[in-house]
Amino acid sequence: MHFDLVAIGGGFAGICAAVRGAELGLRTAVLETGTDEGYPCSSRWAGGIFHVSYHDVKLTPDELLTAINRQTDGETDQELAAAIAADAGRTVDWLASQGAAFTDASPIGWHRFTLAPPRLPVAGQDWQGRGPDRLLGELRRRLQERQGRLLLGTRTASLRLERGRVIGVTAHRDGAVLDIDADAVVIADGGFPGNAELFRKYIGPRPDRVLMRHAGTAIGDGLKMAAEAGAALVGLDRFYGHLLSRDAMESKALWPYPQIDAVATAAIVVDRRGSRILDEGLGGISIANNLARLHDPLCATVICDAPIWETAGKAAQIPPNPQLLAGGGTLHRADTIEALAEAAGLPPENLAGTVAEYNDAVRFNRLLTLLPERSTRSGAPRRIETPPFFAIPIGAGITNTMGGIAIDGHGRVKRPDGPAIAGLYAAGGTTGGLEGGGALGYVGGLIKACVFGLRTAEHAADRHGWAREPGAAAPVRLALATQADIGSVALAAPDGLPTPPTASSDGCSRIRRPTRCRRSLSHAAARLQLHVCQ
Repeated sequence: MHFDLVAIGGGFAGICAAVRGAELGLRTAVLETGTDEGYPCSSRWAGGIFHVSYHDVKLTPDELLTAINRQTDGETDQELAAAIAADAGRTVDWLASQGAAFTDASPIGWHRFTLAPPRLPVAGQDWQGRGPDRLLGELRRRLQERQGRLLLGTRTASLRLERGRVIGVTAHRDGAVLDIDADAVVIADGGFPGNAELFRKYIGPRPDRVLMRHAGTAIGDGLKMAAEAGAALVGLDRFYGHLLSRDAMESKALWPYPQIDAVATAAIVVDRRGSRILDEGLGGISIANNLARLHDPLCATVICDAPIWETAGKAAQIPPNPQLLAGGGTLHRADTIEALAEAAGLPPENLAGTVAEYNDAVRFNRLLTLLPERSTRSGAPRRIETPPFFAIPIGAGITNTMGGIAIDGHGRVKRPDGPAIAGLYAAGGTTGGLEGGGALGYVGGLIKACVFGLRTAEHAADRHGWAREPGAAAPVRLALATQADIGSVALAAPDGLPTPPTASSDGCSRIRRPTRCRRSLSHAAARLQLHVCQ
């Protein structure tokens, strides 16, 4: 069996790479472990919002790059950040051309590109027939129309290498061993959130006490294969996740929603002694990571009052007020802090002292005197003084790992000393370097998956020498964004980076194998980014 491009994993990263590759004339296949067309994957269960660090994907590349750097405190691979900033807008346009339907999920600006129909604002799981589920089905249909293959029930076991170059994979299907030849392999199997051993090694000691807020199919196969092939790995100790009701550990009605993040960042998080244990102002993702590193990740409780519960509690797209109680979650309520402590099983005197100390720090602007200190990154803290008071037992939920395989701006897998591994790419949640900087800065799982799904396919097609889609009346229309178009987002390519296709006299571009003169172009010429003409 031979293909020009093989993607490992049938989520958005892998299937976008295969569809885009087939569109550009490559023979492509997706290897998916799931056995039926509704195979479980985190892409299918996603909320469906395309954003870049909580900003509209149609902002200018400069604005998006600024948003990424602000969200990550500049601790991001600038080449990857520039790729996202340059291609976010054209990626949602390409998805729309492949059958994606988008809607405004809420008045929030960065919700403008939410896959339709959006999930209902209810607790628990609600993914069947929703936007992400529908789009995966549409992309599968487009792949098959272009003679691409979706090989279900196929688990990739290893990469096949020859003289340092990846030349295919070995996979298992229906008890048989398949040796599949491929000019390009894209690892897109979603990181390692479902692998308890890797979780203990890199994140925290008790994966059994952290909610697995994902499909359970991303178990680190691709990460391990890449490492065995000599790939660099980065940022493995960080993940994207949220705060959930502690009852979600036993009840599917309470995950993946509602999230408790907004309430926690407006109020306080205490341990079983009634003492604060972390900086709530860093936001829900940071709190989830901090809890997951503890020996008892289920030790925490959020304490708030009525104004916080009626505002922050209703602020999320799927808010805990009222969805926490609707899903059967625990919400303790009392008219005094001492009575609340008794109801929640916390030491009354200690909790009362913690709340009083916190309220004084907020009132007199002495947040830095608190231990731990309290920041305002995710919003101003609110005093806890108006009854009734509420206590919510919480836990950390992991959605996906932020770290993983190191890649360049085309999705090529890098070795520790910098050069790429020939023939090997990675995209989506299995990659690292973009997110997790600063206070666990998040860029966006869906946009990351789809941008690099497209980029890996386009680079593989360029290297392969394809000129046009099969049967197309005209060559694939590609335009080059100049430095003037994308401002400071364009970054100089390292030595040896293949340059994008050059435009022909009729305004189109023909993807073809780089010539010697093209390979000798200056870094300035290599800055050009590949875009689809509309």
